[in-house]
Amino acid sequence: MKVSIGQDSHKFDLKNKDEKLILGGVIFEETPKLLGNSDADVVLHSITNAISGITCKNILGEISDNMCKKGITNSEEYVKEALKYLDERIMHLSISIECKTPKISPKIEQMRVSIAKILNINENNIGITATSGEGLTEFGKGNGISVISILTVE
Repeated sequence: MKVSIGQDSHKFDLKNKDEKLILGGVIFEETPKLLGNSDADVVLHSITNAISGITCKNILGEISDNMCKKGITNSEEYVKEALKYLDERIMHLSISIECKTPKISPKIEQMRVSIAKILNINENNIGITATSGEGLTEFGKGNGISVISILTVE
């Protein structure tokens, strides 16, 4: 068995009023998009980094930048690229999201289903928790979102 940690964070793109926030492949209508050269799905970026922690093949950076230059900005594609290098079977994924806004709890089940589909695993193998961190960080103060993912593979 192997375990890895993936982390990512983005601040809100308050100037972009046209695009909506996407987390774990799920649209959050009431919240502005995160700043990034892709769709800035910080949850999928964190998962991509966790997979890279197992495979030792970094996707976010040069590979994802090249994908963006080709017009591939859907973060689901970065996860799929990372999965190409993963020989092990995913046993469990734990995701912790820190933010003041949006409220994550109402969409946790929808996110679990979306992520399970992307990873081709059962949603019962995905846990998602959310916290405001009592407002102690920039994320808890509402300036962005931070995500930590812990991936267990066999």
